[in-house]
Amino acid sequence: MSNIVIIGAQWGDEGKGKVVDLLSSGISAIVRFQGGNNAGHTVIAGGKKYILKLIPSGILHEGKICLIGNGVVVDPSALCSEMDDVAGQGIAITPDRLKLSRKAHLIMPYHRLLDQAREQSKDADKIGTTGRGIGPCYEDKAARTGVRACDLEDPDLLRAKIAHSLKEKNTLLAGLYGGKALDVEDIMAQIAPAAARLTPYLADVSAELAKVEDRGGSIMFEGAQGAHLDIDHGTYPFVTSSNTVVGSAAAGSGISPSRLGRVIGLVKAYSTRVGAGPFPTELFDGVGEHLQRQGVEFGAVTGRRRRCGWLDMVVVRESIRLCGIGEIALTKLDVLSGLKEINICTAYMYQGKKLDFPPQMESGMGKVTPVYETLPGWSEDLENASSWEDLPETARSYVRRLEELAGISVSLISVGPDRDQTIMR
Repeated sequence: MSNIVIIGAQWGDEGKGKVVDLLSSGISAIVRFQGGNNAGHTVIAGGKKYILKLIPSGILHEGKICLIGNGVVVDPSALCSEMDDVAGQGIAITPDRLKLSRKAHLIMPYHRLLDQAREQSKDADKIGTTGRGIGPCYEDKAARTGVRACDLEDPDLLRAKIAHSLKEKNTLLAGLYGGKALDVEDIMAQIAPAAARLTPYLADVSAELAKVEDRGGSIMFEGAQGAHLDIDHGTYPFVTSSNTVVGSAAAGSGISPSRLGRVIGLVKAYSTRVGAGPFPTELFDGVGEHLQRQGVEFGAVTGRRRRCGWLDMVVVRESIRLCGIGEIALTKLDVLSGLKEINICTAYMYQGKKLDFPPQMESGMGKVTPVYETLPGWSEDLENASSWEDLPETARSYVRRLEELAGISVSLISVGPDRDQTIMR
């Protein structure tokens, strides 16, 4: 099997965890390449539920190497807690199975406090951050003042970096936001247990990936969030703090872009979004409630209720263009069961013009009007469908129309949360 990149084609929460888990059986190594513990992947296998935040979903398969790349920002304490949770469910977590890039930047306690203070100080302009310190950590990375995982092996350097950061962070926390100034030694004491725990897991992830390829193995690159939360290409400023598009897989793991291989775009059969930001196809009626209820649309990490709406092919089409998506994995088709009619957004009207791709202006997405195409729905329950032929004709027509609008094929259809509730085409 060739290398594979798994990317979300909407605003995240498309079901990447299930697909990564499903395809991991034929893969040698799985690497997470961006984001932090603000995004989670839910996997249900054999009726058992696993919620993974930083650890790649491939950890559920024995013999797989799971890597956290340099593009990820890691909260040391959160990673240790997740390791304990996964191990408590009978999954082996050892340094030969899980490796953390020495180049990955670490989320410090002051990052979390600053993230929360900023969001709380806003009124109508809230971004909807999870408050986990992701953005401030990426800020320090760009400012070249960040703490990296390799610093855990050098306490003197770690202490010096924290002291340097606190000169600025304490000014903001205490002077601007009215909080309490932080102490270097207190922070060192807070992270000391995690530092001792994680040091054996540190590795050169780029070299590890090269080893996998040298022995003929294959790699899966696991993204977090979705393409339209990308810091450059998403619905700015209502985006995440990293690049979520496919190009980030190379930079965030330390591999040549020529080695990325197949790109599979995850598309939910409808649209969801968490937090603030424009959402052209959002529904506020009974259909929206149906999607939210039947889809169990709550954030895996935050528990926040997801906003729901019709499938937006303008958004998906843009993701295909940005990421070079060659095939679609369609998730949660079963959630549409019971709807008499189903709408697909095929284009936008914006300032009197019809658009096939999102407008580029910052406020543009909030001013578009969706152009809908209506298809007949179906009443049949899909959760026991195991083949294309098992789906009702109206469901197959929905999938075929999605393929026509996307210009690429749907190679996988999920009709339920469990591994087995999947149709491969």
